Amino acid sequence: MTNFNDTFLRAARGEKVDHTPVWYMRQAGRSQPEYRKIKEKYSLEEITHQPELCAYVTRLPVENYNVDAAILYKDIVTPLPGIGVDVKIKSGIGPVISNPIRTVQDVEKLGELSPQDHIPFVLETIKILTQEQLNVPLIGFSGAPFTLASYMIEGGPSKNYNKTKAFMVSEPKAWFALMDKLADMIIVYTKAQVEAGAKAIQIFDSWVGALNIEDYRIFIKPVMTRIFTAIQELGVPVTTFGVGASHLAKEWHDLPVDVVGLDWRLSIKDARAMGLTKTLQGNLDPSLLLADWSVIEERAKDIVDQGLAHPSHIFNLGHGVFPEVNPDVLKRLTEFVHDYSRKQMKAHS
Repeated sequence: MTNFNDTFLRAARGEKVDHTPVWYMRQAGRSQPEYRKIKEKYSLEEITHQPELCAYVTRLPVENYNVDAAILYKDIVTPLPGIGVDVKIKSGIGPVISNPIRTVQDVEKLGELSPQDHIPFVLETIKILTQEQLNVPLIGFSGAPFTLASYMIEGGPSKNYNKTKAFMVSEPKAWFALMDKLADMIIVYTKAQVEAGAKAIQIFDSWVGALNIEDYRIFIKPVMTRIFTAIQELGVPVTTFGVGASHLAKEWHDLPVDVVGLDWRLSIKDARAMGLTKTLQGNLDPSLLLADWSVIEERAKDIVDQGLAHPSHIFNLGHGVFPEVNPDVLKRLTEFVHDYSRKQMKAHS
């Protein structure tokens, strides 16, 4: 493909770049008028099962905002039906699971993911994008075991993860069996995405911030180490990210990952002071996208400056784009980060 922009990949690997790369979590869909029009006709599930349509939704923000990477449009629970989880995405609620995990027997009943059989539409979407349409890297992704397990145990989204945490500490045998099942699925799933053409992988451990450090080390870190070690063998950069998990930043940094994603609660400067030397991704508070441009620019400038003070930073939000955000703001923000970082790099080279 002509003029392939690999800035995101180089930054992820800690290599020299001429501007700070930008992409946004949940950039595909959400606030785009073209996407809203599609959503009037199709559900999320229907879009993801139609590769041409799904590729269009994935590619749209690259064309509209000029970001340095695309992220595949799909849901975090997309691979779960393949292993026997009865999940439906309900509008206004999220993933709802009718056969929640309660016992070690429930875990043993789970099957294995066969990407070609269970999610051919995902692989086809990736091929269309990477072989024909994108001039930037496509990021493939998966949910992490804790986050997926929280849906599987709670039966849907949760505010406190009470059942999940209780199950984790009171049924350790079942818990570790579930972690292993999910790790096997995630490794197979991410490998299939890379083989289809994804150039990077992000693992969303969206809800793991609900755990303290000690429980993270005992119940989560071993399985994350196994997953990331396997993904590293695929030769693509890998990012870990979660929300409200600043207390786990050093734990993440120990994992075999290339990029540590930060939400808005921990600044890049403070993360560096804690000893994080890997590429950092983030971390404008998405709520600020509703503020006046002068505020957005000032905050973005500060984040870029902190990122430039150390090697390797990827500009992103501290969580995903939400529907009320004006697409023009994202376009302007991308342009600002590109221009401002380029000038700063030139001035200091």
